[in-house]
Amino acid sequence: MNRFIVAAAVAAFGLSAALPAEAQTRLRFAHVYEVNEPYHTEALWAAEEIAKRTDNRYRIEIFPASALGNEPAINEALTLGTIDMIYTGTAFAGNRFRPLAISNAPYVFRDYDHWLAYRQSDLFKELAAGYDRATGHRILAMTYYGARHVTSNKPIMRPEDMRGMKLRVPQAPLYLMFARAVGANATPIAFHEVYLALQNGTVDGQENPLPTIQAKKFYEVQSHIALTGHIYESLVTIAAGQLWRRLNAADRAVFEEVWREAANRATFAIRTAEVTLPDWFRAQGKTVTEPDRAAFRAAALPLHNDQAAGAGWTREQYDRLQALGTRTN
Repeated sequence: MNRFIVAAAVAAFGLSAALPAEAQTRLRFAHVYEVNEPYHTEALWAAEEIAKRTDNRYRIEIFPASALGNEPAINEALTLGTIDMIYTGTAFAGNRFRPLAISNAPYVFRDYDHWLAYRQSDLFKELAAGYDRATGHRILAMTYYGARHVTSNKPIMRPEDMRGMKLRVPQAPLYLMFARAVGANATPIAFHEVYLALQNGTVDGQENPLPTIQAKKFYEVQSHIALTGHIYESLVTIAAGQLWRRLNAADRAVFEEVWREAANRATFAIRTAEVTLPDWFRAQGKTVTEPDRAAFRAAALPLHNDQAAGAGWTREQYDRLQALGTRTN
């Protein structure tokens, strides 16, 4: 009898010791960015922080650099339930809820402060909620991706300098608006294929923020960087609906708080980097120019509310965005 009691106690102890490991939920987070970029390093921080704040009940594994697919693929995987969380550009998320992509219209923002006002606005909250309703997923945070600029192997100072240029754009329809505004031939290519496409001349140039141009080493195969600043780009952190519905209220609060902190940290890092990078590129022997942004903006403005050009928002939403950050007497 004593031996039976001892054996039962040992078995019970073994079961209780195994419970924490069995109770731990493993989650998959995917993105297309490099391991040395703030988006990835802050995702690693967020994964550790969520584990810490939930008594190690969640283990988030981060898959960078398109390891689980390109942007369209990882967005689709949210719905399929094969990926639990992602970073994605608002233009890609806008494929499922078009008004959310308004922030990707070229020159829709005046400057970084205008973008920041939008990020903190009721308008963004409403558009994020609209995406949530349309998809069943949950937008947790928005991160600054940077001002997008054009790289090429020739000087670009005015919109006409891009006429007929084979310009690589991401695989989301709204990026075609900028190419259309300047008369470039838009060529959608997956992010991980861009370097080779530039190197072998499949395209003449591409457009991305300076930190991305550095991280992806596009400057190695392009001689010129034109500081067009045509899009103040954003990434959204999204939790799949299947995951979000499983979380209790306390865990949801932790996930939202941590990913917003991570977004703030990455936003600060990107904004700091893009201020200093023009001089860094010049030190690498690159020609960095400041084109006529007023001319570029004038070319883009007529398309902002053109449904045929990709505008999927209402005029009221557009006017609210334009009014953000302006002073009234």
